[in-house]
Amino acid sequence: MAPAATSSTIDFKKTLGAYEGRRGQFRILEVPTMQYLMVDGHGDPNTSPAFADAITALYPVAYKLKFASKRELERDYVVPPLEGLWWSPDLSAFTSARDKSRWNWTLMIMTPEWISQEMVDAAITAAGAKTPPTSLDLVRLESLDEGLCVQTLHVGSFDDEAGILATMHDDFIPANGLAMTGTHHEIYFSDFRKVEPSKLRTLLRQPVAKQA
Repeated sequence: MAPAATSSTIDFKKTLGAYEGRRGQFRILEVPTMQYLMVDGHGDPNTSPAFADAITALYPVAYKLKFASKRELERDYVVPPLEGLWWSPDLSAFTSARDKSRWNWTLMIMTPEWISQEMVDAAITAAGAKTPPTSLDLVRLESLDEGLCVQTLHVGSFDDEAGILATMHDDFIPANGLAMTGTHHEIYFSDFRKVEPSKLRTLLRQPVAKQA
């Protein structure tokens, strides 16, 4: 269990507008450049061992960084939620076809801007000191600049996202003079390993650009 946050602990879900979303509403916003711990993979998240391995590699590093930040910099924060970038050569793999075997993904955990590459290297070394997670050597620190985006909060199972994404892609985005430019992005406010599917809270984000 994660330690309780103190009064001086930053919770980015509450302080960053990029984590805001309402169910049933599409929001257009500018997302700032942020840095993340990342691990890449491919395949159905329900059956791919690489997906579970990525999660078990990211979290130890994320918590080592949190504790190092508090200890060395006196800056404490709540470890942000797990996030994922998802893409496929054919977008129907996410909507009408829903073919998860064709999905590519990058799992991520945001790290504060004051976290350096040197701190990440030290956290990875510490996380592997005893029994290294299988995918620990795949963890990297990288910045993501998404810029203008459309997002909404989805409550329910991941398989129920298809209709919402179709509405976002085919109706809302073109109706507002926008075009999709980047990779589908999900932010998991619920732990899908523990929470029943009908109660999952997921922020769905799509980078866009204004059409000429």
